[in-house]
Amino acid sequence: MCGRFTLVIAPETMVRRFQVDLQNLEYRMRYNIAPGQQILAIIAEKGKRRIGELRWGLIPSWAKDAGQGFQLINARAESLQEKPSFQKLLVRKRCMIPADGFYEWKQTESGKQPMRIQRKDEQPFAFAGLFDTWIQPDGQKLHTCTIITTKPNEVVAPIHQRMPVILREEDESLWLDRDFQDMDKLQSLLVPYAADRMRAYPVAKAVGNVKNDEPECIREVSFHE
Repeated sequence: MCGRFTLVIAPETMVRRFQVDLQNLEYRMRYNIAPGQQILAIIAEKGKRRIGELRWGLIPSWAKDAGQGFQLINARAESLQEKPSFQKLLVRKRCMIPADGFYEWKQTESGKQPMRIQRKDEQPFAFAGLFDTWIQPDGQKLHTCTIITTKPNEVVAPIHQRMPVILREEDESLWLDRDFQDMDKLQSLLVPYAADRMRAYPVAKAVGNVKNDEPECIREVSFHE
C-alpha cells in the first residue's frame, strides 16, 4: 500500500514540472502526508491542467456514508476494471498526485524501520490516482481520491509487497486525458517504476506519528535510530 508520502519541492519547481498555476492555493512543503488529509491533485480539462485539493481516501459517489473513505486510500491496479468502485472512475475520473517521495516500513530483527523511497535524482513525480465526488447529507460536495498501487520493483520489494504507481513523465498527459478511454492502454501504464532510477533510505521513527510534519522526517539516519 501507499500510506504516507512527501512533497517538499519549491513552488516554482511545482509550476514548471507539472505545468500548473498555484496562484489560488496556499502551497507549503509537506514532509509527512497521511490518509484523511487534504492533498494536492491534478486533473485536466480540454488539455488544460488544473491543480486543487482532494481528501485522501476515496468515497465513491454511491457510498452511503463517509466512513468508507478511509478504507479506500489505495486501489490495486490489477483489479481496477473488476470492481464497481473503480471501474467507472478509470474511464473519466483519473488524476495525478504530485510527490517527491513515499514512506514504507521495513520489517527487521529489531522491529519496523521507516524508509523513504525517492528518485535517485530527487526530482518530483506523479502518482496515478482516481477521484470522485460524494454528496454529504447537508448537500455539500466532498471531493476525494485514491492512489493506485502495483507490484513492487527491486528497490521496494525488500521493504513492502506493494508500491504506488509512479507515472512516467511521457505518460502523464495521456493519463489525464478524459477523452482517452482505451482501457488496455491505460492499464499498461500502471506498472512498477524503473528500479534503477530509485533509492530507499532509513528515516527517523518519528515519521510514524502524523503530527510530525517537518524536515526532520526526511533526514537520513542509521537503522533503528
